[in-house]
Amino acid sequence: MGAITVRNLDDDVQQRLKERAAAHGRSMEAEARAILTSAVSPSSMIVDWVDAASSLAIDLEPPARSLPRELDLS
Repeated sequence: MGAITVRNLDDDVQQRLKERAAAHGRSMEAEARAILTSAVSPSSMIVDWVDAASSLAIDLEPPARSLPRELDLS
């Protein structure tokens, strides 16, 4: 496994990272790892949208669908 050192990290960024890590119940290092992994992973707009919606605690129901209409090609 590789290692990286981040120098000259702004104090505000470090504080927000610390708060975000605490909110997710992990260390700052684990949070930084999760952020970096997410940033370089191939993403899907749908997966990102579902993840964002799930953080809002909104239960999203699919719309009701009706049967398709018959098509008259005559």
